[in-house]
Parts: sequence; C-alpha cells; structure tokens
Amino acid sequence: MIDPVLLRTNPDLIKRSQEARGASVAAVDDALAADAERRASITAFEALRAEQNQFGKKVAAAPKDEKKALVAEAQTLAAQVKAAGATATDAEERFAQVVRTIANPVIEGVPAGGEDNFVTLRTHGQPREFDFEPRDHLELGEMLGAIDMARGAKVSGARFYFLRGIGARLELALMNMALDKALGAGFTPLITPTLVRPEIMDGTGFLGEHADEIYYLPADDLYLTGTSEVALAGYHADEILDLEGGPLRYAGWSTCYRREAGSGGKDTRGIIRVHQFNKLEMFTYVLPEDAEAEHERLVGLQEEMLQALGLSYRVIDVAAGDLGSSAARKFDIEAWVPTQGAYRELTSTSNCTTYQARRLDIRYRTESGKTSPVATLNGTLATTRWIVAILETHQQADGSVIVPEALRPWLGGLERLEPIR
Repeated sequence: MIDPVLLRTNPDLIKRSQEARGASVAAVDDALAADAERRASITAFEALRAEQNQFGKKVAAAPKDEKKALVAEAQTLAAQVKAAGATATDAEERFAQVVRTIANPVIEGVPAGGEDNFVTLRTHGQPREFDFEPRDHLELGEMLGAIDMARGAKVSGARFYFLRGIGARLELALMNMALDKALGAGFTPLITPTLVRPEIMDGTGFLGEHADEIYYLPADDLYLTGTSEVALAGYHADEILDLEGGPLRYAGWSTCYRREAGSGGKDTRGIIRVHQFNKLEMFTYVLPEDAEAEHERLVGLQEEMLQALGLSYRVIDVAAGDLGSSAARKFDIEAWVPTQGAYRELTSTSNCTTYQARRLDIRYRTESGKTSPVATLNGTLATTRWIVAILETHQQADGSVIVPEALRPWLGGLERLEPIR
C-alpha cells in the first residue's frame, strides 16, 4: 500500500508514476476523495465519542431525580456514536479498497513504458560464437540424459518435466553454489512453506492483475507460491523489527509454481517457461533510506554468480509498465541463449520500498520511539532456468558440456558432462 501522507502531500508524484506504468491516473483522485471522507468520518466519530465521555461524567454526577432523563439522552448519544463508528469503519474500508488499486510509486529514473521500453545499464562478456551448429538446451539435455519432458507431460501435463541423472545433480549444484554465496554475504538460509494464506499472498501484492498466474487450493484456502519472496515477506508480518545492527537478510530455498496463464504457447519447448521449478531467493528487510544501496548490492551478488558460471549477460532497468505492483524499481539480468540469438531473463531483483511492509504491517522503531514501515527487497540467486544458459553456452560439438570451474566443487569435481546416447 502506498503512503497515505505521500498521497495527500504529493499526489502529482503518484499520478506521474501511474502514468509511467500505463495505469489509472484517476485512481489517485478517487483515493484522495476516499481519504478525505475517511478522515472526516473519523473526526466526526471522535468528536461524538468525546462528547459521550463528557456526558457520561455529567450523568454520574447528576442528582438521582435527574438521572432518568439524562440516561435516555445518553442512550441517544450512544446510538449516534455507534452509527458514526460504523460510518468511519465503512469509510476506512472504502479507502483501503481504493488505495490498494494504486501501484507502488516508481523511483525517479525508472523508464516509462512497457516490456520493450527497458534501458540496458551494462553488458558483460561476448556472446559465444560456434564453429559448429549449436544444439538447444533440450536436445543437449536429452543427449545427456538430464531432461525428460515426455515423461513429465505423461505424469503431470504440459510444461512439467523430470530432471534426471546429471540434470538433477546440476540443479542441486547450482542451488548449493548459490546458497554458499548467500551464506558468505550474511544471509540466513530458510526452507520456506510453499503454501500460504490469502492475506500473505495479498500482502506481497500478488493478488492483483496477475492473480490468474497463481495456483489456488479452494478446499484449504491456500495459495501455492510462485517465489519464496511471498513466504519470506510474510515471515515478519505484524512485527516490529530491530534493524540497529543492519538489515535482516534471508535466502529462501523453495519449489515454485506458476500457472503461466496467458502465455499463449510462448516458450513451450524445454524448461524456459514451466509450471514448477526450484529457486533460491534473496530477501532483505532494510531501513527505507538504505533500500537503493541494498538493491545494488543484490544485483552485484547476482552478477558475481553469472560471471563465475561463464555466462554473457546484460543488466536492464525494467520499464514502469512491466513492473509488478509492489516494485518501485526492478533490475533484470538476462543471459545470452545462443540458439535463440537473444538475451533471456535469468534473475530479477526488486526494490519494493515500504509498499509490502505497509500491507503486512512490518515496522521498525525510529529514534523518536515511534514505529515506521521498513523497506523490503528481493532477488533471484539461482533457479532452474539457469541450466538453459549453462548447457547452451558451454556445449561442445560432440554434445558434451564443459562444467564451469566454479561449479565443479558441487559436482564432485566433474569437468565435463558426457552424452549417454
């Protein structure tokens, strides 16, 4: 949820953000009107309640012969207070409903526009050139006995798969390499629940326009998470955090589930866009003034991982219209996939400022002793899709794949993946 004080004091900033996102600017005026109604109704309720308290003292001090008439008057006043309280509650609910339609205000400098309007911040490495016809990751995975899409579809349907043999080992090696990176950077590891309550899913901002991407279990009223970000954000819901010693940093390992609704046959070959995958997600709680520096820190850790794996990539500043409602800024890192002749997203890292914390009531205590919302950030440190770029980038003419040196310790020193057929 956006800051109500910012809404009142600088509505134009929020309107510019909505416009950059291609979202409703009128929603800001609707929220302002709802906020004014809310504040007026609260003021009226509090005034009546104060009057009721004073009248109660008058009744208590009145002579016995006057109390009967005063009690009747007090009952009338109590009914008015009750009605005013209900009006204030309704106004609060209307405001909450309207203000939740407004996305997190983007940070200054975020490019306006949609998916194609990103800005490339930097590139690393040169896309590999081959003196043979490169195979795509699925053909390589089948030759290595690493990926089995046919049996995945037989067991679970389209866009499911088995990682087997060296494929399973490769994913576990990636995840463990990332976990060691996170531990070295001061993150506390968590294996998170993958089923969460509606209020946690909603609190992180995932039940908005992309709710159709989420698997829902109506019999249990639980949602399957598409990222451990959801559980990690909910971990400290309704808490006051001690950030005097620095940010709280977590690395969440989980299986993730996405319906891929509306993808319209996009990336149906292989394991680029699937319904289930594993991911190690970084999540941090920081002071709001430190959030942008923390964002750069998370990107730096992601780049160190990709560089260690010998991948060519670019870092992009995602355009406002392609941000989720919670993100005020998002940097994606896209690795070069040779057979597609294109960069494809391997990591995202988002600065959600205080948006999620306001919805989940996560605060810290300021120097004045008051409480204020923390800032939250998240970023991928390893996921199943990375196998695509690793296999294609490091493949050899005979279908074998050179294991990046940095990954070998988690594969028992294995230097090359060999075809089994």
